[in-house]
Amino acid sequence: MKFGIVTFPGSNCDQDMIYVLHDLLGKELVNLWHKDTDLQGVDFVVLPGGFSYGDYLRSGAIAKFSPIMTEVINHANKGGYVLGICNGFQILTESGLLDGALLHNNNQRFICKNVNLKVISTNSPITRDLDSNAVYKIPIAHGEGRFHASEATLKSLQDNDQILFSYCDDLGNVNDLSNPNGSLLNIAGITNKTKNVFGMMPHPERAADPLLANTDGLAIFNSILSHCS
Repeated sequence: MKFGIVTFPGSNCDQDMIYVLHDLLGKELVNLWHKDTDLQGVDFVVLPGGFSYGDYLRSGAIAKFSPIMTEVINHANKGGYVLGICNGFQILTESGLLDGALLHNNNQRFICKNVNLKVISTNSPITRDLDSNAVYKIPIAHGEGRFHASEATLKSLQDNDQILFSYCDDLGNVNDLSNPNGSLLNIAGITNKTKNVFGMMPHPERAADPLLANTDGLAIFNSILSHCS
């Protein structure tokens, strides 16, 4: 499987993702520039974290007009895999590939810390091998990570088993105290109805190297490699 990592002006997690996929996991990949109009035959596109175009208008709102996004949207609509992490998740919602929106954190502050995640659905390639009874420690780093959607959209996400992760405490309890940013239903990650586009605010690529003393994020990448080939 061939991965494509998209770099936008302001991306700052693209090299982290390249390191995990290429250096740690030994996978073939290409670095895609935001002005490219060719995905170069990749099977799996990753939109990394960062501050695309400085987030000057609204996070992800300008990046969705980048030339590469026309190809990413076409790829997704044909069933190709796309993962957006943090700013990448914001770009996916702005582009209409995922439901909802990511708003300013309810405390109006940038949050950078480890959080606990509970797997809500294992009915997707990136969560199929994860343990729904386990708690995964993954870092977040965002100022606009509060997932918001209409009641009808939230019901649809639940009815179609599209909620991948929710913020929880270290015992796996999903509650207000474990919600770092005010996301509705404590949502930390979702997928589309066809389960080929995925978005999450936490950064699994920052929890994948033993040198960081946390490899919980590797479970997500290993599930991708097992079920997206």
